[in-house]
Amino acid sequence: MTTATQEKNWAHVDLTKVPNMRVPAPGPKSKALHARCTKYFKGLSGQVKLFPVSFESGSGCVLRDVDGNEYIDFSSGIYVTTLGHCHPKVSEAIAKYANQLMNAHDFTTEIKTRLCEKLADVLPGDLNGFQFYDAGTAAVEAGMRVLRAATGKNELISCFYDFHGKTYGAVSLAEIRSPVYGRVRAPGMHMVPRPNPYRPMWSKTDGTIDTDKYLEFYDEYINRATVNDVAGFVLEPIQGWGGSVIPPDDFFPKLRKFCDERKILLMADEVLTSWARTGKFLCMEHWGVLPDVVSIGKGFGNGFPVTCVAVRDQFKESFEKISASSSYGGNPMACAAALASTEVIEEENLLERSTHLGELAMKRMEKMKAEHKIVGDVRAKGCLMGIELVKDKKTKEPLNKAGEMVYQKAFAKGLAWIPAGHILRMSPPVIMEDDVLMKGLDMIDEAIGETEKELGY
Repeated sequence: MTTATQEKNWAHVDLTKVPNMRVPAPGPKSKALHARCTKYFKGLSGQVKLFPVSFESGSGCVLRDVDGNEYIDFSSGIYVTTLGHCHPKVSEAIAKYANQLMNAHDFTTEIKTRLCEKLADVLPGDLNGFQFYDAGTAAVEAGMRVLRAATGKNELISCFYDFHGKTYGAVSLAEIRSPVYGRVRAPGMHMVPRPNPYRPMWSKTDGTIDTDKYLEFYDEYINRATVNDVAGFVLEPIQGWGGSVIPPDDFFPKLRKFCDERKILLMADEVLTSWARTGKFLCMEHWGVLPDVVSIGKGFGNGFPVTCVAVRDQFKESFEKISASSSYGGNPMACAAALASTEVIEEENLLERSTHLGELAMKRMEKMKAEHKIVGDVRAKGCLMGIELVKDKKTKEPLNKAGEMVYQKAFAKGLAWIPAGHILRMSPPVIMEDDVLMKGLDMIDEAIGETEKELGY
């Protein structure tokens, strides 16, 4: 089987040739194809609406549109193609089972067994009970059912600005303002604030965030606002949609202790943060915290739709109580993609690579913060990065218009990436070369400077 180690140059980017904007983007072919598609296809994401380019192919860290423009990829298909587009080992693994056995429902296959054994080997602690799904939302919903089955309790607590999916249960863990759901959160679902170091709700006298105050509030909230039937806390380790917000280092260790003392389970929604994105297989490993339930997705299959729920040994029999199987979960192609992706991370030392890229990015972004009036905060944990744009660094008032402008300007220069209002999000593939990362950040720097000039800063 071909591997990137054998073909060392497969993901190399020649910066004398990429980015290569042959025509102003979106180009005429992109616009024409987009118009044809959207005659029928509705409900596009904000990033597509802001820059409706039509992509044709991708290789490693490069994307090509139908007009022949080539872009540096700072999105990874929105946190998905962590190992780059069309990694040879992953593509060949999928192709093998596309020709051998595409689906066998939840019957046992050798490839699924090998994946389970590999997961038990690489995951921390006793996270060795698994079920597989085809979407992050499905994994989150299954994790919620495990929390309830394992405890016999019903209520769940989640946090402001977290994102967990788009089905009713998952949406009820987050903001819910859509008439589709009747503007009513599912019964038994509660939300509380979580520590944001840049925008703390509670601070100490020295101005640093006071994590203990959040825990004190959780205790009061449970006593006053719930019926004392809390099955679990469900949180993203690092907020994705919320803007790559990284909690203070003491938060999750203290929350783990808080939950243990109250016999509440802790579920980490690692759909976005898992599988080398932050420099660990699970982001929670950064804080030495072992969750009871974990949802894994996005980069798990490097683009193939495969997700996982992992539970600690004492809770794995709860899968028997929740009708855990699904039509597509654990199909041979999906298991092959996840196993190959995991092996690539180990073989190519990509946990270390992700950590290195994050450290490199932080140095460059700190320079942007010092030089630009509208850059209020920068953050990174491995290849999960964010830049927060503000009207004034003292008031920290969000500058949404600048977010849109910077996103569009950098995209037009040849950087495919992710907007989130006033927060710029970046998730480059962890295989990216140093100079390619620096080139992408330079393009963002240029776009911020142009935006400041246009807005009169």
